[in-house]
Amino acid sequence: MIFKKIAGTFLLLTLVAFQVVNAQHKRPLTHADYDGWESLNSEKISKNGAWVGYQVSPQDGDSRVEVFSFQNPDQRIQIPRASGLLFSADDAFAVGKIAPAKDSVKLMKLRKVKKEDMPADSLFIYQMSSGNLIKIPQVKSFALPTEAGSWIAILYEKEKPVKKDPADTTSKAPKSKKTDGTGLEVRKLDGSVSYRFERVNSYSFAPNGDFLHYVQAKEDTLDNAGIYLLNLTTGLSKKVSEGLTSYLNVSFSPQSKYLAFVATDDSLKAKKPVHSLYLSSTVSAGVAEQIATKNSIGILQNGRISGDAALKFSEDEKRLFFGTAKDYASYSYEEDTTILDEERVNLDIWGWQDAEIQPMQLVKKNENEKKSFLASIDLVSRKITQLADESVENLILEPKVRRDFGLAWTDAAYRRNYSWDIQIGRDLYWVDFKTGIKTLIEKEASGYPSISPEGKYIVWYDERDSAWVAFDRIGNRKINLTKSIPVAFHEELHDSPSFPGSYGSAGWVAGDAAILINDRFDVWKINPKNPQAAVNLTQGIGRKEKIVFRRQILDRDEISISSQAELLYSAFNEMNKDAGFYVGKLDGNSIPTQVLMTANAYSGLLKAKNENNILIRKSTFQEYSDVYLGDLSFNNLRKASHLNPQQANIKWGSVELISFLANDGVPLQGLLFKPENFDATKKYPMITYFYERNSDGLHNYRAPAPSASTINIPYFVSNDYLVFVPDIKYDMGLPGPSAYNCIIPGIQSVIAKGGVDVANLAIQGQSWGGYQVAYLMTKTNMFKAAGAGAPVVNMTSAYGGIRWGTGMSRMFQYERAQSRIGGTLWEKPLYYLENSPLFFLDRVTTPVLIMHNDADGSVPWYQGIEMFMALKRLDKPAWLLQYNGEDHNLVQRKNRKDLSIRLSQFFDYYLKGAPAPKWMVEGLPAIEKGKTLKYELSQ
Repeated sequence: MIFKKIAGTFLLLTLVAFQVVNAQHKRPLTHADYDGWESLNSEKISKNGAWVGYQVSPQDGDSRVEVFSFQNPDQRIQIPRASGLLFSADDAFAVGKIAPAKDSVKLMKLRKVKKEDMPADSLFIYQMSSGNLIKIPQVKSFALPTEAGSWIAILYEKEKPVKKDPADTTSKAPKSKKTDGTGLEVRKLDGSVSYRFERVNSYSFAPNGDFLHYVQAKEDTLDNAGIYLLNLTTGLSKKVSEGLTSYLNVSFSPQSKYLAFVATDDSLKAKKPVHSLYLSSTVSAGVAEQIATKNSIGILQNGRISGDAALKFSEDEKRLFFGTAKDYASYSYEEDTTILDEERVNLDIWGWQDAEIQPMQLVKKNENEKKSFLASIDLVSRKITQLADESVENLILEPKVRRDFGLAWTDAAYRRNYSWDIQIGRDLYWVDFKTGIKTLIEKEASGYPSISPEGKYIVWYDERDSAWVAFDRIGNRKINLTKSIPVAFHEELHDSPSFPGSYGSAGWVAGDAAILINDRFDVWKINPKNPQAAVNLTQGIGRKEKIVFRRQILDRDEISISSQAELLYSAFNEMNKDAGFYVGKLDGNSIPTQVLMTANAYSGLLKAKNENNILIRKSTFQEYSDVYLGDLSFNNLRKASHLNPQQANIKWGSVELISFLANDGVPLQGLLFKPENFDATKKYPMITYFYERNSDGLHNYRAPAPSASTINIPYFVSNDYLVFVPDIKYDMGLPGPSAYNCIIPGIQSVIAKGGVDVANLAIQGQSWGGYQVAYLMTKTNMFKAAGAGAPVVNMTSAYGGIRWGTGMSRMFQYERAQSRIGGTLWEKPLYYLENSPLFFLDRVTTPVLIMHNDADGSVPWYQGIEMFMALKRLDKPAWLLQYNGEDHNLVQRKNRKDLSIRLSQFFDYYLKGAPAPKWMVEGLPAIEKGKTLKYELSQ
């Protein structure tokens, strides 16, 4: 016993000593760490639950795919450079692509290797039971049937032309035939059967894996394009159609009875090809029948068959949906061949009468040129019914069409107001697929409707009334589902001048007996026939204990919920941010039972289709969101992925949930990120970052990564900064003062806890956060430095600007959305002025680093210029980073890395007393652009 005690004490002391030594050897993050930091995505679990796989990708480098047995995840295969993982429908194979090594590709690019000589992708096929892995080179694309079968189709890259032997002076090099097609191999995944077809340019499997279509492209000048059907049971390939120039939108019916497609015999160079709709029976595999043309009875008046709209069959295979479009208009000016290109007029005319302003029209030009209106054809009678048209443009088809009616809507009467009111109404209809008759459900409704599984009800959330409503289609009456329930069903924390949204619904009980609807915390079962008798399925403990319950839909093919079903709820505690799962009954007679509740964030729950095996992601700030395996009991979850082991050698830090009161007494929360081994007796510089509310992300893992616009929290924490992220609540018309009333007391509450160097505080934010940075700079001198990305500083000029990414006027931003003024510039001019930092920048004492890019599609980049020029004129220290061709947030990794370096150098200089980099001291003159980056520190 004495020996065991001594040995145990020795072991404990050894472990402590190891931890101390390890802590001493940990280093802070550097910008060089970003590239190798890995993320996990595309996780899959086979239908039988026996196999799991996912893709692991460094931020810059070659990805890999890992596949392993659910029961034994320690034995796995890693496939380097792989991506696009799929499991075959029979759960026997894993398939994906293998890319060329990134370093090799880069080296070849540096050597100016021609594009056609660059290496191509390969394909891997891995048989799980045997462990056999094969790789197939020169693969352009591949496909598997989705529902059944063990086939794969592989489209190969074009074969490189045979080069003439330089020593051969007598013969000519063989001439390659011109075709857009390449070789297609259709094979059993185990390689036991294989078929080969040439000059193929498109292909697809029937969902059940019993047929495959392929389209052969034209070759040279021969008119020999065609579409063919391969019967995978017999191995016979039959011609469906030949001689047309283009075959598009090919679609199998759900049970493979039919093959449909759109085709034209016009030249491939024709600007206005005329398409027709074709149908072929897979049973007889006969020649395709032309079933609709632009001249068919029932087609849109002055319309044509659209070549851009997808085809879709009803589940009973009796109806085919297709698109029609307005016939091509002819314009004499456009078609006048006597006018040279340099003589043509180019202008945009902005008309006050236009439903959409010109920039929005230009953004949507390509979409509108391909605009189609849904029509259907009865495959028995061949009657065509036009379902949508210019008066009611939008018809919603469900993923699986099982009814003879659908929903349609139009906002044409209200569209002109959209630039300043993004919550315009829409007129709702239900449409009879047999007759095309549209029956009005609601005029100027708000919200988007859906159909109950049995088709008895049409349901939507009415934003204007903050209520869920149902339209009884048989009784032809509207029902308010939530009016009699004494809780709110709108977003309770909504604080903008728009209509509040809802918390969503969670499915229908079989037979349309009830719908499940969420309030902020709980889940309600509501029978449309008797909404007054609504049942709180979570027994009100959500609201009582501040736990948000949400039903988890485990079957992606679910139509309705069995009345005997057990319900799985995710659970999130709004107060301490714990998360987990509960189980409850559909009768609502008992309190749900907790099965898991921990200080973690959970995401990505996947259940095997035919088993109770699950995979789930689990994280904390310190622990990456790795994959865990288990079952629906959530007992003994097993960790199956182990990303970023290098983090063990990095100074990481921790996060603490902070509670504080805003200046008006409203309780708020925030996140305080602290360096590893934080010592409250020391003083740390602190950066405060903010954007709306973020405290619910307490247990989210944040990866070190180059910045798209905001500070990377792990980087700064690892380098001995405190980072504080407070929640903000807003009062209408006072976005700037609201930010001040929340952020400043939040910072003061952190300072009161100790450890903060009050002489070295900074703020940083992007977009809406960038605006608040600019505003706070005019109200306090407590910050030694500030970073503002894409800031709006002048609400009066920004109000009249354009969001170039969407073409929308920015008016809605101030009248109805995030900027929260709640009125026009003419109704509330003082609000626009008093909330605009530009008019008070003479008060600023804080040096600022601004980023605003010249292709910003959200905030006009002249806002950044207005801020910079005002500060320059006032002789205040300011720098403006303008990344050429970049949007609101940086996309190009090279620019993200650059911003990360400049952000850290900027804050290190002001908050840590580090030497200033040369770009801050000397600038970067245009004559030196592209020649130097001036990261070097000045002496």
